Order: sequence, then structure tokens, then C-alpha cells
Amino acid sequence: MSDVTKCPKCGSEHAYQDRDLWVCPECAHEWSATGEAATDTADDTAVRDANGNLLADGDSVIVIKDLKIKGSSSVVKGGTKVRNIRLQEATDGHNIACKIDGIGAMNLKSEFVKKA
Repeated sequence: MSDVTKCPKCGSEHAYQDRDLWVCPECAHEWSATGEAATDTADDTAVRDANGNLLADGDSVIVIKDLKIKGSSSVVKGGTKVRNIRLQEATDGHNIACKIDGIGAMNLKSEFVKKA
């Protein structure tokens, strides 16, 4: 059996072809036979804003819509600029840790911000 038909993630030999992708029924991993799967894995861990721009630690972002703060009557207004963000592992989708002037430390979802 050729290397193309073996799953690169789990090594299963039961992979099948679905149009231009190979699919592993054991781990549900999908890859193309041309070798583009290596670039896809790097993009999975990247944090992107609402417009698709890549975010990094220390960037400044702008909140794109009003966000209610859970457990408080405060609101983070759309257009608020947040400086010096820190990326973290997503807990409930909140993958940005930051401090907002007048509110304090909080976590944000990257889908509600755009890079400044």
C-alpha cells in the first residue's frame, strides 16, 4: 500500500479517496494527495481576527461590536481599542487575554475583534 493511502496522523491503512481528498475513517483526518496537509496543520493553531488577519502577542485590536460582560451591567463598546493582547489556549472560545481601560482584565473571542 502506498504512503498516500496511509493516514499521516494515525497511520491507518483504511483511508479512502473522496474527490481530491483522502479521508481516514478512524481519526477523521483529511488530506490531499499533493502534500498540502503540512501547511494546513500550521494554520489550525493560528489565531485570526474577524477579517482573517493573523494575530500575535502584543498586537493592538479593536472591538467590532458591543459586548456584554458576564456577571456585570458593564458593556465593552464597539470601537474600543485594546492594546498589548496575549494569546492563550481557547477556553470556551475566549483565546485573547487583555486589559481594557476602565474595565480591567478580561478574555475576548478573536471573532469579535479586528487588528488595529
